[in-house]
Amino acid sequence: MPAADIHSTELSEIERIEHWRAQELERAGFTSSHAATLAARHDVDLHFAIDLVGLGCPPATAFEILV
Repeated sequence: MPAADIHSTELSEIERIEHWRAQELERAGFTSSHAATLAARHDVDLHFAIDLVGLGCPPATAFEILV
């Protein structure tokens, strides 16, 4: 398998994971824009982000804390 094919597969896996993360963040109350930004940030813990909102932190404030 050529190296380009391997790289392409890795990117689609990353994109798939980021899409899933964004869906989970939107489900928790983040706007689609904020969810996409957070989903692409691999240093942001998904569960922490969702827990912030679940504990009563407004999604916009949680976004500011996380970025």
